[in-house]
Amino acid sequence: MANEVTVPLLPCASIDDIAAFYEVLGFRTTYKQRKPNPYVALQREDLNLHFFEIAGFDPEQSYGSCLVLTSDIEGLHRAFAAGMRAAYGKVLVSGTPRMTRPRARKNYDGLGGFSVIDPGGNWIRVVRHASAPAEPATAPEGRLARALANAVVQADSRGDVRQAVRILDGALTHPRADDDPVTQVEVLIYRAELAMVLHDPETATDMLARAERVVLGEDEIERAAPAFENAAELAAALR
Repeated sequence: MANEVTVPLLPCASIDDIAAFYEVLGFRTTYKQRKPNPYVALQREDLNLHFFEIAGFDPEQSYGSCLVLTSDIEGLHRAFAAGMRAAYGKVLVSGTPRMTRPRARKNYDGLGGFSVIDPGGNWIRVVRHASAPAEPATAPEGRLARALANAVVQADSRGDVRQAVRILDGALTHPRADDDPVTQVEVLIYRAELAMVLHDPETATDMLARAERVVLGEDEIERAAPAFENAAELAAALR
């Protein structure tokens, strides 16, 4: 058989909150009912997500999750980010809901991905479709790069932010002369992002300031540009 479609059915505390959030990301409501059970169906192009409401549901205890396979991770992230900026004045990087940035994940063959954590605590994991062209994955080189890769797996994939913090803090506590300065910037800015997830604005501010003080050469400034774009988003969220 062919042309089958699988649609995730995910829990939430309020279908109204879910619908409002996903409309910000460019979805539209295709079906909604209150009785006999609250239920909402949402669609954005070929992406379909359905939700059911549970009275007293705690999003922080949710195990709801699904994969979204796409050939354009960056484009989808930009579209979601634009919707957040228009609705909230910033990209949501802490609390629930929030969205992570596209990053290579060593537990997904080094290919990029990002996650949306919605108001129901569901993790919508956006990953590159296996058939989509991608740069060959390379193993992270250097102590800091390995620490960063491990931290991304813990926080962005497993949701264990505190373990990711322990990994990065251990790497940052023992700097070495041969540490790549661009990777140092990336680690500091990611550590700032994790601090915001943990509602620790003082640490986030400190990490962003430390990243600004890293001395970079001309070519290194160009390599670090994406990380500093993230830093600008974080700084805006802190204000």
